Amino acid sequence: MMLQKGIAYGLLLCLSFGGAYSAGGGPELEHIRVDVRDQAALQRGAAMYMNYCSGCHSLKYMRYNRMAKDMGLTHFTGELDTELLVNNLIFTDAKPHAPIEISMPAESARQWFGVVPPDLSLSAREKGVSWIYSYLKGFYADESRPFGSNNVFVPGVAMPNVLAPLSGRVIDTSDGHPSLDSLLLVQKGTMSEHRFDSALQDLVTFLAYVGEPAQLSRYRIGAGVMVFLLVFLLLSWQLKKLYWRQIKK
Repeated sequence: MMLQKGIAYGLLLCLSFGGAYSAGGGPELEHIRVDVRDQAALQRGAAMYMNYCSGCHSLKYMRYNRMAKDMGLTHFTGELDTELLVNNLIFTDAKPHAPIEISMPAESARQWFGVVPPDLSLSAREKGVSWIYSYLKGFYADESRPFGSNNVFVPGVAMPNVLAPLSGRVIDTSDGHPSLDSLLLVQKGTMSEHRFDSALQDLVTFLAYVGEPAQLSRYRIGAGVMVFLLVFLLLSWQLKKLYWRQIKK
């Protein structure tokens, strides 16, 4: 539960403080590319989100059943596999057709966090996938901070590095100007560095999908449009040849 709340804290802060860094002038981001057509990545990212983030952050523009269908949680007939969805991704009493809301009362959130954690439906569109990914990788140990941690992209971050058990203990080796390149792993976590990076990328891929689920349809429609244009080009070329043949006569 503490790990879940901690990641929620992190995503909250990435929304609250990310503007200045995404606009330039801050530490360099680690740029990544995500493929929302990768169903396996979406499934892993959704599982990570539901386990670690959904206790505090809603996705009010996304419904469970829409998410599950896009991720391939269906029977061979194409119908939604409700049992698989409920057992793996719904941890509240919400129905499969309901939007992804949180059960935490707003007043309790204000008492615990000082602010109601924001909805993350559009977080990837607002901040960009590279910013969120870099922020979550940017924690390092700092004993001068109340919780013993700081962040490259949010100096003086008021949250503990709850991902430390996964990523390990990281220190800053710079001269007061931390960056991702200046961070050094001194104690391994439960995940290898590669596995941790992959888990973060899956989470960011899921958030990118949630920000614009219609892009999956655009990819499919786009392929059909390209085929149509190619066929139309061939027909037009043949028609042009026919016209010029008649003109030459």
